[in-house]
Amino acid sequence: MKKSIFVKIFSCFLLIILILSGLILTFSFTAIKDYYIESTAEHLKNLGIALEEQVAPFLEKNDAEGLDALAKRLGRKIHARITVIAPDGTVLADSEENPKLMVNHGTRTEIAQAMEGNTGRFLRESETLKKQMLYIALPLKKNDKTSGVIRLSLFLKDINAMINHARIRILEISSLIIALSLLISFIFARSISRPIKELSAVSRRIADEDFSARVFLKSNDELRELADSFNNMAARMKTLFEELSGQKEELDILISSLQEGILVLGKEEEIVLCNNSFRKIVGNNLTGGRPYWEYFRIPQFDGLIKKTKETKTNISEEISFNNKAFLCSATFLAAKEEIAIIFHDITSIRDLEKIKTDFVSNISHELRTPLTAIKGFVETLQDTVVSGENKHYLDIVHRNTDRLINIINDLLFLSELEEKSIKLEPTELDLKLLLESITRIFEQKLKEKSLSFNMDIDAMLPLIKADSFKLEQMFINLIDNAIKYTEKGSIKISLKEIEGKIEIVIEDTGIGIANEHLSRIFERFYVVDKSRSKKLGGTGLGLSIVKHVVMLHNGFIDVKSSSGNGTKFIIMLPLCFS
Repeated sequence: MKKSIFVKIFSCFLLIILILSGLILTFSFTAIKDYYIESTAEHLKNLGIALEEQVAPFLEKNDAEGLDALAKRLGRKIHARITVIAPDGTVLADSEENPKLMVNHGTRTEIAQAMEGNTGRFLRESETLKKQMLYIALPLKKNDKTSGVIRLSLFLKDINAMINHARIRILEISSLIIALSLLISFIFARSISRPIKELSAVSRRIADEDFSARVFLKSNDELRELADSFNNMAARMKTLFEELSGQKEELDILISSLQEGILVLGKEEEIVLCNNSFRKIVGNNLTGGRPYWEYFRIPQFDGLIKKTKETKTNISEEISFNNKAFLCSATFLAAKEEIAIIFHDITSIRDLEKIKTDFVSNISHELRTPLTAIKGFVETLQDTVVSGENKHYLDIVHRNTDRLINIINDLLFLSELEEKSIKLEPTELDLKLLLESITRIFEQKLKEKSLSFNMDIDAMLPLIKADSFKLEQMFINLIDNAIKYTEKGSIKISLKEIEGKIEIVIEDTGIGIANEHLSRIFERFYVVDKSRSKKLGGTGLGLSIVKHVVMLHNGFIDVKSSSGNGTKFIIMLPLCFS
């Protein structure tokens, strides 16, 4: 059951008041009782001292009857019981009973104390009267010797009557004080709880988006400061809420109007956000809060999500949805462990690439036959024409025909590499043996340019599983380029294993590549020096082929060069690609 703060504060004060009142009354009653008993005992002692002079003559005369009559007469006057006891404990006189019928009092505690010369005191039930009494015994001395004991006693009920009267007065005063304390506690608790209730009520209104609610307190204390701060906070929240609402509205409009599909997945792969474009992509009316795989299951997309969660990095992959190609860019949002995916429709680009590839492939196949025929006829004519101007023209036709055939062969090979359905034929290769067989092809060219050729291959280089034909094409293109663009110096190839990968470095001391060309050298038909490339018979397709071969083997290629300082190609290939 919910308790209000008023009840809690008032209950706390009530409990404290009751506990303190109970303790005070308990100790007060005990103290009053002790005080009354002490006062009565002192009064009886003083009476006993006053009676010594009257009792002494009767003891000297050994007049027991006179002493008993004196005790009864004085007892009625002072309203206390008077008993006189001989040194041997015999009762000589008593104001209430016949002394001759009373037992020996020598063993009584107060009597024994008085016999020793002290003031005896004891509180007990009287054996004669069967009532609780307070006893005070005083020694009667003559010549420093105890000649008897005078004992005065008073019924405890008389003391209790006085104590009860005092208790009633104390209870009346205490009740008044408790009532006043409770009234003050009630007022105090109400003064604390009322502002808090107002703050609570206003906070609920603000929680219900009523930012116009305010708290106004009349008190001039910390609660007033809290109320003012609360009002300022509410005003600030209203401003921020309006700003956020505006921004959210703009963001919603922006996300809805984007042509790219947007999907945000939560920690448990539930859909947090998606726009209309994404709904059109998957062809499903998605709703938030449920896992995406309840609406569509695409292995490539599942793998992208899994990889992004594991690596916690940004990953981009091409994925097909409903016969359309999309570039999916997944971003891991570390704050909430969410994943945001943007879908770029690249279907038209892929269609154009396919058209281009098909065109290049078809035109290459169509051109290969007539070019081969032209080359055959030119070679036949060259055999019949020995010298003269016609011989010169035939040589030019022959040289350009060879160049066209090389371009077509490279285009066909590149088109084959770009086909996603292409299958490599991996075998275990010894790269050292492969390089040794390839370098024999270039021995004549190296000798013509007086270039030194060095190979630095790790003796413990492991075998690599790869497509031997395609790696051979990669090495041929790189070594051929190095020789073409190096006039003097050397060409060096080094191979070594680094963390489960093979590092291949092909370095030359040639003319180098300027920085502005480095980012584009792997593009198809891109040449740094067109006049030089044409002169050397370059097609502009060699490095593009190299890059595609490396990528097919899940490798990495980089180039470092500057104009006039040679070129270094660095290739990293896994020992076994998958």
